[in-house]
Amino acid sequence: MTATEALRAAIPRLAAAGIADAARDARVLLADAMGVAPERLTLHLPDEIRADAHKRFDAHIMSRVLHQPVAQIIGHRQFWGRKFNVTRDTLDPRPETEILVAEALSRPFVKMLDLGTGTGCILLSCLADMPIAQGTGCDISDAALDVARANATALGLNSRAQFVKSDWFGSVVGRFDLITANPPYITAIEMAELSPDVAKWEPHLALSTGGDGLDAYRAIALGAGARLMAQGRVLLEIGPTQAVAISALMQAQGFEDLRVIRDFDGRDRVIVATKSA
Repeated sequence: MTATEALRAAIPRLAAAGIADAARDARVLLADAMGVAPERLTLHLPDEIRADAHKRFDAHIMSRVLHQPVAQIIGHRQFWGRKFNVTRDTLDPRPETEILVAEALSRPFVKMLDLGTGTGCILLSCLADMPIAQGTGCDISDAALDVARANATALGLNSRAQFVKSDWFGSVVGRFDLITANPPYITAIEMAELSPDVAKWEPHLALSTGGDGLDAYRAIALGAGARLMAQGRVLLEIGPTQAVAISALMQAQGFEDLRVIRDFDGRDRVIVATKSA
């Protein structure tokens, strides 16, 4: 069987399972199974697919039929131009989060704290592009911290990144000129409406704290001031309907110069706040 024939057989299986972009996902999974770069798959489509690669591809397709995310199946995701390991213990890095990284890098910083670091994609992307900086990533999940440490090692950032088990600021020491977070913000009602790719496979602890989805932001707003240097920044990824409420939380704690940055679809996505001098 050629790679083309395997691909043509797989796409209808994914489509029948309700996978939104069946052709794209099948190509990524086939490239991984064959051990070739996705952008070079077309060159290999006429090739006979080896038995071991075909078996691996079939297992990949079965996992995707069950709505396991592609990044979990192949074990990694591209983010900010770099490859990050992904497991069921971490959120799958989203393109929208790159908006937060871009804003973080718009000004120099020397000491960064990333709350709920997960894969470490925010922290490590920022450190990689800000060579003068050091950073700390914290997470309540030991398994997520293991993934973040592995990503730091793979990117050669061990000497500038450290990781701490902490419930928000609980075990964090020191002060920082940049604090970032993509905290759980999905409401209890919205959790019931999530796609199977997210609801069945991604860690619920990283998706929602229940209720109105604002508990994490309350904790961050209360604790950030004590961990920020004067004129330090806080950058928070938010849900598209939460800008007013979260801005109010930050203003109540004395933060200034609040801005809301929108994503590619025009939805509120990142709040920027500055600690007063």
